[in-house]
Amino acid sequence: MKPISPIIRLNPVDDVVIARRQLMSGTVLEEEGGLKVVGLIPAGHKMATRAIAAGESVKRYGQIIGTASQAIEPGQHVHTHNLAMAEFSRKHHFGADVKPVDFAAQPATFMGIVRPDGRVATRNYIGVLTSVNCSATAARAIADHFRRDIHPEALADFPNVDGVVALTHGLGCAVDSLGEPLQILRRTLAGYAKHPNFAAVLVVGLGCETNQISGLMESHDLKEGEYFHTFTIQSTGGTAKTVALGIEKIKKMLPKANDIKREPVPAKHLTLGLQCGGSDGYSGITANPALGVAVDLLVQNGGTAILSETPEIYGAEHLLTRRAVSSEVGQKLLARIDWWEEYCRKNDAEMNNNPSAGNKAGGLTTILEKSLGAVAKGGTTNLVDVYKYAETVTAKGFVFMDTPGYDPISATGQVAGGANMICFTTGRGSAYGCAPSPSLKLATNTALWQRQEEDMDINCGEIADGTATPQEIGARFFQMILDTASGKKTKSELHGYGQDEFVPWHIGVYT
Repeated sequence: MKPISPIIRLNPVDDVVIARRQLMSGTVLEEEGGLKVVGLIPAGHKMATRAIAAGESVKRYGQIIGTASQAIEPGQHVHTHNLAMAEFSRKHHFGADVKPVDFAAQPATFMGIVRPDGRVATRNYIGVLTSVNCSATAARAIADHFRRDIHPEALADFPNVDGVVALTHGLGCAVDSLGEPLQILRRTLAGYAKHPNFAAVLVVGLGCETNQISGLMESHDLKEGEYFHTFTIQSTGGTAKTVALGIEKIKKMLPKANDIKREPVPAKHLTLGLQCGGSDGYSGITANPALGVAVDLLVQNGGTAILSETPEIYGAEHLLTRRAVSSEVGQKLLARIDWWEEYCRKNDAEMNNNPSAGNKAGGLTTILEKSLGAVAKGGTTNLVDVYKYAETVTAKGFVFMDTPGYDPISATGQVAGGANMICFTTGRGSAYGCAPSPSLKLATNTALWQRQEEDMDINCGEIADGTATPQEIGARFFQMILDTASGKKTKSELHGYGQDEFVPWHIGVYT
């Protein structure tokens, strides 16, 4: 067999190559015309292939990822010590890459749960939501009564119920009753209350909070019913009575919630939230492109995928606007970029603050580089719409939702918008999970897979190892998506993750 090259070249015009494994000083790279490595190059990091003058642009993926902060010699390590963030003009050719979708003649199916109103679920939970932080303790106590790990008898007769989860938060009061922060919180809570993965929902409040339950229900057309109940600690008569009331209401709802069956449904009922966390230098080479292949397959089968994390597409947004089905959709995306630039200015921050310590240790240097790899999660199909945080996603196909880059906040918005599954790529190692939507995690490199396999669902490191292609892994992962939607548990579900990862976005100030 031909030896695997120790480097990866992503584009002929790139100024850097990526180390497939740690490269020692003096190593001669025949693939690059006998280029000699100068110094140590860690796995997943960049190495210069030519002399780069200080102030000159540096390219990876065929795109600018920054400028040299000092002269760089061929064979040298390219990272934070000699590569800096730099703004550059980007042309937005709306719709230049729009193409017809090659829809599948026989759409894929999965075993879904069809609700009486026709909505399709991938899981079957009962949810306990809170209007305000003050009712979080009571909500958790209600859900804890039904925990299978400490009270296995509580759900013993209801095997079709995936669990009772309390999704609490630290918001709901001391904000403008007419302001955007409260609107975002209510939009998020309403999205969860209506989510098909919940068979039934309780909303528990304190009683005197700004986020009155009546206001939440009126603003989002929520109505009390057999499987949607609301009450407050103050009106019920205290914490103990509130917990007892919540437990009794859930006990009454369990038989009907358990009375479900899975049946074949088209993949058009799947909506994926696309996430990446703990990204590394391999993310844009392995897991993200593989996920992009799966997204293209889902879109061809009539489904929907939501790309988010606006600060993590910064510097790559011009690639997305080329895929926008109209100039209006493209402008909606640019408007969200403008909002973030202004938001950073007002808070004395910058977009390049986004790469974390772990990202940098894994080989990523600037937000431009990180973003170019991140957009690969969205595949290659048309961008059909752009949504604000937690807005209900109604379009079919590939869409974008404006969210922060912080994964729990971002995924919370996606689930509120209707995502019934999360697909999460990671290079450094994530232990993320989500409720009520299952979360699949894709490892970007084999070392991570071997170290943390108990948290990873698929190893995309085979791509960097040269033993598989993104198309092969993507097709394999698409089948995993269908299997998971049909009820197969993810690694994070087996570990019990999901409740604490509910984090609505708070953009306002407390008063």
